[in-house]
Amino acid sequence: MLINCVAYQDGNKLSDITIEEISDYLKRPNCFVWVALKDAEPAELEQMQEEFNLHDLAVEDAMKGHQRPKVEEYGDSLFVVVKTAEMVEGTVHIGELDIFVGPNYVLSVRNRSSQGFLGVRARCEQEPEQLRKGSAFVLYALMDAVVDRYFPVVEALESELEFIEGKIFHKGSQRANIERLYELKREVVMLKHVVAPLMESVGKLYGGRVPSLCESTREYFRDVGDHLYRINALADAFRETITTAIQVNLSMVTIEESEVNKRLAAWAAIFAVATAFFGLWGMNFKFMPELEWKYGYPVSVLMVAGVCGYLYYRFRKSGWL
Repeated sequence: MLINCVAYQDGNKLSDITIEEISDYLKRPNCFVWVALKDAEPAELEQMQEEFNLHDLAVEDAMKGHQRPKVEEYGDSLFVVVKTAEMVEGTVHIGELDIFVGPNYVLSVRNRSSQGFLGVRARCEQEPEQLRKGSAFVLYALMDAVVDRYFPVVEALESELEFIEGKIFHKGSQRANIERLYELKREVVMLKHVVAPLMESVGKLYGGRVPSLCESTREYFRDVGDHLYRINALADAFRETITTAIQVNLSMVTIEESEVNKRLAAWAAIFAVATAFFGLWGMNFKFMPELEWKYGYPVSVLMVAGVCGYLYYRFRKSGWL
């Protein structure tokens, strides 16, 4: 689905144009066209390929989707894949943004993401001095917006982790804590898989041999790389903290089980004494000294109660009951 198609010249917006007019504006000096698509159909990508002369392999990757974050060069053009991340109903949702960049065009294809980039376009149009840098600055603006949207996700994961840590020592909540911690760890791993490859790819745009298209904006991409390094470090710290929290929860479960086992063992010892006494007096021997004694029954009951009471006192004092 076409979101917008706009032509720019010398850092200023000329007008919204139709797809059929793209080729005319591409011929103008100091002019580039920025097209945005959402969940594009194969026919739309094929039409864009004809207009911008896109490489077959890049178009094929965009059609298939689910690509790893990367930056690929095709002559004087770039094909960039970045993963979008957003919180949807308390869980991390991953989408994809495919960006085709040439000297006089930018084509962005957003897939499986509800967050648009109209704000990015408005920001660029408010900075004509920067927009004069051409399509490379638009590429930076799009990537910077995607990376900046990782921070709210990180903050949400951090808040969830802090909430679970506050419940670790609450009795009866260990099982729920462990389940949520494993879910949280899976989401952090998802974020890690989004950030780590992109961090490596962005490095190609400001370090070493930089594509000629991005030569004038390499310091901007360095800033994006710095943000990615911060997020990657936070993700690593989260994973370590979650692992520690899981171990603490498992230890708390073991401690609770040990407490239960001690209580059961204490009561078993108390009832074992009573069982031993009554088992002895329950034997059917003919000659037993207590059988003919007038006070034998109450004395035996009191003796058993006294011994059991003493054991209960000792177990209670030692913390087993």
